[in-house]
Amino acid sequence: MFFRWEGKTLYLDCSIQPKVRETCITGKIGDRLKIRLTAAPTDGKANKQLIKFLADQFQVKQSAIKIISGHASRLKSVCINHPNAFPDPINLIQDR
Repeated sequence: MFFRWEGKTLYLDCSIQPKVRETCITGKIGDRLKIRLTAAPTDGKANKQLIKFLADQFQVKQSAIKIISGHASRLKSVCINHPNAFPDPINLIQDR
């Protein structure tokens, strides 16, 4: 499972594909949520875009999102405090 709850904090295990045409959630790959980002993986650009993208998707402030592990890796763990919404691709993946 690519997510877990601890109280009102959502933890996501993500597989990031940087430097693509469109930023989006594409589905699951193994036990991780696959996210594509247009930013290059240099100078923290992809990490910044990931936080901004997740903040928009979960309708929280960027400060509510932290990358816990994988700062320099494609495999990342992220926590989101008090998410207010869930993006449609995640709802579809959960229904499978």
